[in-house]
Amino acid sequence: MPVNLPPQALRASPVETINTVVAPVLPIIDPRKVPVLGVDDDLPAVPTDRFSAAALRARFAAPPDWSPELRADPRLFDRMPAQAAVLVPIVMRAVPTVLLTERTTTLSNHSGQVAFPGGRVDPDDANIAAAALREAWEEVGLSAFHIEVLGCLPTYTTITAFVVTPVLALVQPDFELALNPFEVATAFEVPLAFLMNPANHRRHVTPGEDADARRFLSMPYQDGPHERFIWGATAGMLRNLYRFLSA
Repeated sequence: MPVNLPPQALRASPVETINTVVAPVLPIIDPRKVPVLGVDDDLPAVPTDRFSAAALRARFAAPPDWSPELRADPRLFDRMPAQAAVLVPIVMRAVPTVLLTERTTTLSNHSGQVAFPGGRVDPDDANIAAAALREAWEEVGLSAFHIEVLGCLPTYTTITAFVVTPVLALVQPDFELALNPFEVATAFEVPLAFLMNPANHRRHVTPGEDADARRFLSMPYQDGPHERFIWGATAGMLRNLYRFLSA
């Protein structure tokens, strides 16, 4: 089914020159073991009336004056940035949720991490939104028939030098997923209200001097017996969504 895309979703974001000074190679870390410096419970949660389909459409149609808080991880690889896109799927249940994936442990980049469906932009992709929709279909079998693209957030550059454009979309809840076992270990949903409440946002910093320390956010979510440890770039993009919806 064709998807009507707003103009802001059609434009590919230019590849940005970010972190041009090559950082030292960072060690692989277990983010769960990195000390928590604090929790942002002094910031207000986004009011839940902003999570309706009508409110989200209106916000993207007339964006507020706001600035993203987080734009990039420290550089790990000395290579040219590559453009990527992820779909941020807001599932319009009675209590809206965000659909996330856990990547398989066999992938070369960001293995085992919680992520949005997405990946590298291909030359054949018509635009950024088309890349995000293609990746969502290839990774988890989420059909464009269920998706309404609203627009894009500012880019976020990952530690592996991917310049990622988050594409926000409403998803009707009557979908069925078919996970690509080579890329996705599991898919799950987290309440949007949980993610948009900074009382659930934890700040971490790895040991080391300023040049070597790595700072990141985490948003651990207890999903029945499973802890879904959302951190790094995914948490950074969700934090920017918080700033956008709370502005």
